[in-house]
Amino acid sequence: MIHTHLQKSLVRRKTIQTDHLFALAVYLAAACVAGAFCWIVFDLLLNGIGKLSWAFLTELPVSSGRKGGISSVLVSTVMILLVTIIAAVPVAFATAIWLSEFTRNGGRLVIIVRLSLDILAGVPSIVFGLFGAAFFCVFLGLGYSILAGGLTLACMVLPILIRTTEAGLTAVNNGWRQGAAALGLTKSAALWQILLPAAAPSIAAGMVLGVGRAMAETAALIFTSGYVDRMPESVFDSGRALAIHIFDLSMNVPGGDKSAYASALVLIVAIGVVNLFALKLSDKLLASRIFT
Repeated sequence: MIHTHLQKSLVRRKTIQTDHLFALAVYLAAACVAGAFCWIVFDLLLNGIGKLSWAFLTELPVSSGRKGGISSVLVSTVMILLVTIIAAVPVAFATAIWLSEFTRNGGRLVIIVRLSLDILAGVPSIVFGLFGAAFFCVFLGLGYSILAGGLTLACMVLPILIRTTEAGLTAVNNGWRQGAAALGLTKSAALWQILLPAAAPSIAAGMVLGVGRAMAETAALIFTSGYVDRMPESVFDSGRALAIHIFDLSMNVPGGDKSAYASALVLIVAIGVVNLFALKLSDKLLASRIFT
């Protein structure tokens, strides 16, 4: 009896020690990620905060970006992102809804589509850039333009948006679908009023990942939207995205380091604002559509 009690006590003690070690490893991993992010932000602040000002945000680049600001670069970046979102989101939502709500899980076409999405998600951005240059710039005759760059980025972010939206819809309990059917709701009404709001966190995560990748992209845009740093007048004009501007200042412009650091700081802040906005919007949708 005493021997059995000692064995149970030893097993419990080992279990507790294992749990503590596991918790410590998890906290260390999280601390490493947070530490790396803080290190990057600190380096950007240290080298770029002195250059950052209202004039830097509102003036045009001068002397290849060594002087002046980044107003035209910001406008080009926003226009490219708008084209990307407008082109990618409807296609991504429609495809994700088709995969999760209108097909059989084991269907051959579904397997092919999902495999294609997984492969596309791993394709290097330079390949998308070459495709965009060949198809949008040359074949469709768009040339180096914001429209060509945005459509190329739309192709890049589609796999992320589709898979995250599909995962969110698939995770919704089937009881909600059955309840909606019992109340006489049509499939479209159930989707818009119940399923999509319930999947809002996953959709927001996909939007954050997609927009973050698009904002930080360089290789695909070099071949499609171009290098020009003048103020664009329409989506058919060439435009320099913020990531390309940072790359050019760092690699090709002597004396452009300070402007590159300040531009990178602006990019980090912009991505953070997009993340916060997406999270707040998903929380609001989830609360207003389901729990009220």
